[in-house]
Amino acid sequence: MTGPEAANRAFWDADADDYQATYGATLAAAPEAWGIWRIPEATVGALGPVTGLDVLEYGCGAAQLGLALAARGARVTGLDLSVAQLGHARRAAAAARQPLPLVAATATATPFADASFDLVVCDHGAMSFCDPERTVPECARLLRDGGRLVFSTGTQLCYLTWDATTGRQTRKLRAHWQPRWVVAADGGTVDVVWSHGEWIRALTAHAFTVDDLVELLAPPDARSTHDFAPAAWAQRWPAEEIWCATRRPRSAT
Repeated sequence: MTGPEAANRAFWDADADDYQATYGATLAAAPEAWGIWRIPEATVGALGPVTGLDVLEYGCGAAQLGLALAARGARVTGLDLSVAQLGHARRAAAAARQPLPLVAATATATPFADASFDLVVCDHGAMSFCDPERTVPECARLLRDGGRLVFSTGTQLCYLTWDATTGRQTRKLRAHWQPRWVVAADGGTVDVVWSHGEWIRALTAHAFTVDDLVELLAPPDARSTHDFAPAAWAQRWPAEEIWCATRRPRSAT
């Protein structure tokens, strides 16, 4: 297990109950949505039809998104490195009477066979908290030919304008740009922040074709589910983005 993963597992195991007590109801109220502003998937259109697909929620937490996709006819498996978070997912699945296999494992070396899934989806999950040098090839291994990887993460701009001294988001650059950045965030997690160029190079090197990059602005009536970026700031500059990529046929790689 890599450094960011070990630190994040310890954080999420310790924080899972407080996190779900604070944010769980909001996430469950808008489960098929993206990021801290809960922008509806119906508006974004990143996932497309999911009925009949084998889906992996990659860093599922309490699996609010996975349960919503299962209700739409997907065969969903949830994976997370935090046993405490998976406990919340298990109880939510039971309450919804929705079968949802849950696996406690690191995202960088999952226990699944090659070509097990049609879709790997991640909303601020494994792709934000693990080393992409290992998660990107792992997703390529897990996906069938033509399968899709769709994930959200924070933008570099959001981190570059954060003033760590005052603990405030600003309108000025406060840090030097780096193509690969591991950040000990004020919230307690260790975040992995890559430039667009680094994401493109990693994805294309591991048999993905990048289909889209959706930069998310906070809507006018935004109320954040997290203390990640102020709404007024995120209405002017994107704090989050969604990457959409397709797994190229193995015969072509």
